[in-house]
Amino acid sequence: MPTFAFRKHSPDDVATAVVAVFAAKGEDAPTLGADAAALGKALKIDLGEELAALRFTGEANQTARIPTRGKAEAPLALVVGLGSEPDVHALRAASGAAAKAAAKDADLAITVPGDLLAGEPGAAERTAAVVEGATLGAYAYTAFKSKAPDAPGIGEVALLAGDGLKGAEVKDAIVPAEAIAQAVCLTRDLVNTPPQDKRPPALAERLAERAKEAGLKVKVHDEDDLAKRGFGGILGVGQGSSAPPRLVELTYSKGRPEHHLVLVGKGITFDTGGVSLKPSSGMATMKMDMAGAATTFAAAVAIAELGLKLKVTTLLPLAENMPSGTAQRVSDVLTQYGGKTVEVMNTDAEGRLVLADALAYAAEQEPDAMIDVATLTGAQIVALGSKIAGLMGSDDDLLAALEGAAEQTGELLWRLPLPKEYREHLDSDVADLKNIGKGREAGTLAAGLFLKEFTGEVPWAHLDIAGPAFEENGNGPLQGKGGTGMGVRTLVAYACGLAD
Repeated sequence: MPTFAFRKHSPDDVATAVVAVFAAKGEDAPTLGADAAALGKALKIDLGEELAALRFTGEANQTARIPTRGKAEAPLALVVGLGSEPDVHALRAASGAAAKAAAKDADLAITVPGDLLAGEPGAAERTAAVVEGATLGAYAYTAFKSKAPDAPGIGEVALLAGDGLKGAEVKDAIVPAEAIAQAVCLTRDLVNTPPQDKRPPALAERLAERAKEAGLKVKVHDEDDLAKRGFGGILGVGQGSSAPPRLVELTYSKGRPEHHLVLVGKGITFDTGGVSLKPSSGMATMKMDMAGAATTFAAAVAIAELGLKLKVTTLLPLAENMPSGTAQRVSDVLTQYGGKTVEVMNTDAEGRLVLADALAYAAEQEPDAMIDVATLTGAQIVALGSKIAGLMGSDDDLLAALEGAAEQTGELLWRLPLPKEYREHLDSDVADLKNIGKGREAGTLAAGLFLKEFTGEVPWAHLDIAGPAFEENGNGPLQGKGGTGMGVRTLVAYACGLAD
């Protein structure tokens, strides 16, 4: 993961392997930013002609490598395209493209542009986009590689204040932006970790250690405590595994906070489907079924490291859903935390069972808002694909605030309804509820309605990230294969707004 430092240099006199500047796509030729134009002048070349020769148009994330031939401290200049409608989201992606293009170089300098972007965002917002983009673009999961991979190897990224920006403002924005970008990478690391290395007890220990480093208070509920306190959903899902379940409870509070936020993340460390066994192809990516827990955990760490004036409780129910002689059966009835009973009609609809326990437990604390994040339903992928998360909940103000936070960060959410007309899909003949609806009909909505039953009167929102949490093929300059960290930046942006 790269580190960042502010440098009081211009693009031509910063001592680094590569220096990056930006250009937008114009009607006939790329529109050079002031920093790119100044660099071309320092190099004593017609940069426009050089780019034309390389067929560089300024298309989003397009890169052109220009040797400086000794006329600048950096031997190589990188011009990166922002597209025809450049904004901070385009800058974030272009910074990722710069990091990828400089992958084999020891270090990199990026000039934070003071022009080109629509809406004229401030220096802090521009700097955050560059830091986040370069960090995510440089990310690679290499923990199990026996040989050095052909992956980004950037050590330090020097940030330069572009034309019109104050250096102090760029410098001050680096540390908070790093905390958020590193939280996304932490999520990716947790999701990408092979399942044998993150079974519930081991993952709970790992999370507890990192949480303490961030200054969070930690309590880990083991299987005995879960049984004593009536967490029947978590225990039911985990009873087929030789690695018992855990509930990790994290608490953060700064000053005299006016707001109490609860974050809940689904933490199924590996999902076979239980006795409702998935096909083998359906298990190929199921190490990612704890992405909700990873997302909310990393957001909590970032919130603590940013020092936001909030109280945040984070609940991470961790279980491994395995088939065995001790696994729960179809038509078993579980007693969830708080006393509601659930008939288990499909053991592969297990995420909602662990979340229900955590939500009911959280609701007793009467927080101002609860947000859960989960890779909950395949139906979400059918409805919204692999790039857009489903958003549901009980409170319009909370949902609108999350939509605003997502718009700010460039993460994609789409609000879905929770129609009361579908509540009957969850009726059971023998229990208060059953854990699935009517076959393939409205599966994501039925799951949301199920969760709502455990939220009491607390304002609540649910993010179904089944599709966006994991990328099997790699997707653009910010995302390689594997865990994406989708949702972390939106949660942190929402928390920042709540703390203001």
